[in-house]
Amino acid sequence: MLAEPLRSLALSTKGFMPGDEGDALHAAALRAADAVPDAPFVEIGSYCGRSTIWLGDAARTAGTVLFAVDHHRGSEENQAGWEHHDDEVVDPAVGRMDTLPFFRRAIHDAGLEGHVIAVVGLSPLVAAHWSTPAAFVFIDGGHGVEPARADSAGWTPHVALGGTLAIHDVFPDPADGGRPPYDDIYLPAIESGRFRLDTVTGSLRTLVRVA
Repeated sequence: MLAEPLRSLALSTKGFMPGDEGDALHAAALRAADAVPDAPFVEIGSYCGRSTIWLGDAARTAGTVLFAVDHHRGSEENQAGWEHHDDEVVDPAVGRMDTLPFFRRAIHDAGLEGHVIAVVGLSPLVAAHWSTPAAFVFIDGGHGVEPARADSAGWTPHVALGGTLAIHDVFPDPADGGRPPYDDIYLPAIESGRFRLDTVTGSLRTLVRVA
């Protein structure tokens, strides 16, 4: 579990990761580092750095690094008029969301700048040029159908054998939340035979690559 006061800092950072799910993410990343030593972690969808603090601390503990991939313009559900929009993260100079300054401040305050590498760009574009097997890949990007499918196609192949794929906002019951993380990332991973379910904590699923 993330030690205090770092856990309090994570929970005070803008974002949508509950504490129990963050703790489970941290523990799963440490297990993945043991299973695949010396390989990096990758996070898809960092927003303002809330989940990044849990993963960055795990990377520091494991002696590796976390690549945090995000274009920092917000997902569809973060835009004006949607439920998860936050006016505070809009850059008035350009009239668009810009979560990068909030992310950088969070990582600085957490003392994790030596273990978290921000990759600012579109997830599919970064994935297309990525070639390093990862011990841990956490997908929490756009929750629409197309972004979810692109993240699944682009990043699940980069999970090393024995490594872990973590997926956020997985809701088997449609009454609980949106479908794409479940229908377009989780189910294809399980049905591929390349992953087995490891842990379930709230809407967080961790899967181990077995083939």
